[in-house]
Amino acid sequence: MKVPLFPLNTVLFPGGPLPLRIFEQRYLDMISGCVKNDAPFGVLLIRDGAETGPATTHEVGTLARIIDWYQGSDGLLGVTAIGEQRFRVVSSHRESNGLNIGNIEILPDEPVVPLPDEYQAMPTILAGVLDDLGLLYESLDRHMDDAAWVTSRFIEILPLDLEQKQHCLENGDPQARLRIVQAMLDAARG
Repeated sequence: MKVPLFPLNTVLFPGGPLPLRIFEQRYLDMISGCVKNDAPFGVLLIRDGAETGPATTHEVGTLARIIDWYQGSDGLLGVTAIGEQRFRVVSSHRESNGLNIGNIEILPDEPVVPLPDEYQAMPTILAGVLDDLGLLYESLDRHMDDAAWVTSRFIEILPLDLEQKQHCLENGDPQARLRIVQAMLDAARG
């Protein structure tokens, strides 16, 4: 499967929202093509470089599908996408306009894992946080009984460094994320 790649300083998880402000022509063209063809694009964490120039990325990322777009008052294109499936880049090339195109393989979906009893407080905490975050999270389908979904939302919003978030995306282990999230919640309670 070939998809346009969007290197960013963020880690997108399946089921998570991704707000973007688009101003570079290569990405305006990419968004236009994705909307026209109802096609996803790949989001990859930048390993080295910047969002507006050449960058090297991690190999594992998440497909994103555009669910809304609008013209901002500043003239920039605003886009909201939602994370779909995790993928691994098999090979990639850079087109003449600077857009990276990747040949990817889709990684297996994480299993639906019921929340173990010792983590039953997490959905209540998460629901309150998501409600406070407002518009970006209010339209998400919520799966508060699924450890993979709950921990992915926490990892998105908790103040972990990007490499830790990337590690969580790559290893695809909801049980490991449960331990990370619980440790951070315990530390916050002090």
